Amino acid sequence: MVNVVGFDIGGVNTKAALLSTEKGSVKKLKTAVEYFPVWKRGKERLPKVLEKLRRLLVNSAALDGVGVTMTAELSDAYWNKREGVNHILDCVTEIFADVPIFVLSVDARLLSVRDARKEPLKVAAANWAATGWMASQVIRDCLVVDVGSTTTSVIPIVNGRIIAEGRTDLEKLLNGELVYTGALRTNVAAIVHCVPIRGGNTRVSSELFATSGDVHLLLNHISEEDYTVETADGRRKTKKDAMARLARVVCADIDMLDEQEIVDVARFIFEKQVEQIAEGLRQVYERMKQRRKDVPVVVTGLGRNFLAKRAAGKAGLNRVVDLGELLGVNAAFMSPSVGVALMVASRLEGQTVRWKQS
Repeated sequence: MVNVVGFDIGGVNTKAALLSTEKGSVKKLKTAVEYFPVWKRGKERLPKVLEKLRRLLVNSAALDGVGVTMTAELSDAYWNKREGVNHILDCVTEIFADVPIFVLSVDARLLSVRDARKEPLKVAAANWAATGWMASQVIRDCLVVDVGSTTTSVIPIVNGRIIAEGRTDLEKLLNGELVYTGALRTNVAAIVHCVPIRGGNTRVSSELFATSGDVHLLLNHISEEDYTVETADGRRKTKKDAMARLARVVCADIDMLDEQEIVDVARFIFEKQVEQIAEGLRQVYERMKQRRKDVPVVVTGLGRNFLAKRAAGKAGLNRVVDLGELLGVNAAFMSPSVGVALMVASRLEGQTVRWKQS
């Protein structure tokens, strides 16, 4: 039996997956997540977060390897990505000093900590590669759409290989493979500039009054339990509170706008967010279809059912596969951490570990 833990160390959430494999097959998966906005809580507290997740998942069990991918290096807690990558690796090696550590690169390869330090941009924001690699093991030709709390990754796969053109976030933003919109944390003002109210086109304020989490809570796309990040005003995650936050986006309140008006605003914002993702999908598919046409869209992440699926349809890509139905909800919700754990287990077993068939 091989036991590995995979970490997806983000600027807001740190996710971890404990994977047990044997003879090329996944036997057990256990996941955990810790809300940790590194720029607010302080980068010096990251080791405590990793230790907490280690206790939750591993406890006293023996580990054969640790896989690491990250996006927290982008946080303004660091001066640049080099500093962020090195600090994150310092924290991981502090907590897992007695375990082999593998760091995921943007080329979907596992590097040593030493090699990762030499080329920090090779491992910065590489978590999409773990998701793409995991999906490629079950569907050889597809377009993966991973909608998380903050961003959306669009990952083209042909012949079981990731063919993404971008490597850095900058390159991916340029070519549509990264769309900076997500299911929970996106400022509503980054989705729309105007909303329809009472027959007019009302401009929105550029303040952080409400986020996409409020939209999706109000539209029943997520539950209060799914709303795992802080609200814009620090208040509760109820529908009434979400309506109050959305009303403020047009400098109003729940006495000035009735419930139906606010719900209609939420629906409009939702459709615009779907279009943002669909635009990235179209851009990537235009390049991909030169090599493969009519591929299925594999959706994963928190927003897979209400954002990714709808965006695929809007982009004219109607063959949709839910990664959660193939690998389980935990694997879909925590794709990068599960993916990097699966890669490490495959390295240690000397063969590609396949998902346990039900």
